[in-house]
Amino acid sequence: MARAVTMRRISERVSGIAESATLAVDARAKMMRAAGRPVIGFGAGEPDFPTPGYIVDAAARACRDPRTHKYTPAGGLPELRAAIARKVRRDSGQQIEPAQVIVTNGGKQAVHQAFATLLDPGDEVLLPAPYWTTYPEAVKLAGGVPVTVMTDEAAGHLVTTEQLEAARTPRTRVLLMCSPSNPTGAVCSRAQLEEIGRWALDHDLMVVADEIYEHLVYGNAEFHSLPVAVPELAERTVVLNGVSKTFAMTGWRVGWMSGPRDVIKAATDLQSHTTSNVCNVAQAAALAAVSGDLSAVHRMRQVFDRRRRTIVRLLNEIPGVHCPEPQGAFYVYPSVKGLLGRRPASSLELADLILDEAEVAVVPGEAFGTPGYLRLSYALADEDLVEGVNRIAKLVSGRL
Repeated sequence: MARAVTMRRISERVSGIAESATLAVDARAKMMRAAGRPVIGFGAGEPDFPTPGYIVDAAARACRDPRTHKYTPAGGLPELRAAIARKVRRDSGQQIEPAQVIVTNGGKQAVHQAFATLLDPGDEVLLPAPYWTTYPEAVKLAGGVPVTVMTDEAAGHLVTTEQLEAARTPRTRVLLMCSPSNPTGAVCSRAQLEEIGRWALDHDLMVVADEIYEHLVYGNAEFHSLPVAVPELAERTVVLNGVSKTFAMTGWRVGWMSGPRDVIKAATDLQSHTTSNVCNVAQAAALAAVSGDLSAVHRMRQVFDRRRRTIVRLLNEIPGVHCPEPQGAFYVYPSVKGLLGRRPASSLELADLILDEAEVAVVPGEAFGTPGYLRLSYALADEDLVEGVNRIAKLVSGRL
């Protein structure tokens, strides 16, 4: 009898990837809703507004235009790259040219291509934690080594140069910065960015700056772009952005990278062998978005601001929960360490319990590198927001 041969079917590189925790929570919530359970979802980072009508109209026109029915340049429609360059100059003050822009299939492709372009095997990337779940996986797929830099809750989860220096080694190649932050909503001041940027310059590092929440800041907070705060760092900084959060276009899948010409050229060469051009209809919609004014964005921000203040107040009324007020994005990141004990023993177990018994979907802090916290998106209807937090409060008071 022939001996069975065990064949490895999945590469070590891919089998080592962790599933996106935010998408997993959202998928489970949707399955429970489909089964008839009234689940309220705080999991997905997705505006609950429809895409503005003028953007949808531009896409409809593009569908009927034969020019959109064919291949177009891998790096993006020339008119869209030019419009993004103008938008960057308008919104952040950085002077860039269309050749410094590549249009990608959503922000995630921009993240992956940035690291794939910058890293060689063994290169280290400093990731301030809490971090977005995709960052470490993208680093590992590119052959790099993610190095977590733990921030301090008392300092608003804002990383310091002292913390970065303590984590730096001779293998450190890239620093990742995300402000406003997913998941904490923290926003770096200009002075903080200047200090970090000059530290990166002093140590000959590249920087990947995720600025996708640039327009979602509240109160006295102000958004500042790193290559503008430290102009000397512009030739060492790759900026990631997209239309998904600003214009409620998560499903359209249009993002971009901007940065030094040689980096963008290399990323374009890579994209020519992976996805080629982004869907032309979606690019036409993105062109309308970045070329228009920001009035729709301002209206959404006003609603987010109201919800932000509401959810912070409600969460802080729950014994054992401490929720700082975020300055940006549309997330809160409360500490739930006061609720943990024998069971639930972790924020991961707590998130499962909240979903199973309160029918509310939240994302545990383990997904972002910092156990003991939950991430809740307040990009959902006001009545659902209030009902969802009230369910959590009822569960806590009755069981924990």
